[in-house]
Amino acid sequence: MFQSLSRSLLWRGLLAIAVGVIAIVWPGVTVAAVVVIFAIAAFTDAVIQASRAFSSETAGPVVGHLVLGVVDVAAGVVAIAWPGITAYALTIWIGIWAVVSGVGEIATAFASDDTAGDRALFGLTGLLSVALGVVLFARPDIGAVSLAQVFGLFSLALGVSSLVVAASTHRADTQLESNAGSVA
Repeated sequence: MFQSLSRSLLWRGLLAIAVGVIAIVWPGVTVAAVVVIFAIAAFTDAVIQASRAFSSETAGPVVGHLVLGVVDVAAGVVAIAWPGITAYALTIWIGIWAVVSGVGEIATAFASDDTAGDRALFGLTGLLSVALGVVLFARPDIGAVSLAQVFGLFSLALGVSSLVVAASTHRADTQLESNAGSVA
């Protein structure tokens, strides 16, 4: 068990480091990949909506699912035809998410019965999220590239962390085998 876990963590770490390097060195490629993944997701959802439409027994859900399928196809086509606009839209969407979640964190800070330190942490993370959203709204063009680079840094940190845990797990496995051999 430990050996497969350490190998899994090793491969996860190496893959995360590779993805991190690519995202930092080529943020434009990373943004383009996210746009392509969005287009694939939109087309996939269109197929799912169409299958749901034709499996429904009443007309109401059929029309609704077909409309959603058409919207999904349109979103996928727009993503492929105009990747720059799609990257801007995704960046704005992430900005909206950051502001909404930040406001929620700030509200939690005031409404929570937690300790003052926990409430301060909620408030600080809320302010950081709101600040991220404002920055993304102000410059979505730079925001998309910056998000790719931040994702790259995160992937690098995750990769290094996974490698450290893999080495630790491997050492623990070696120690257990050594102890089991000396007992037998």
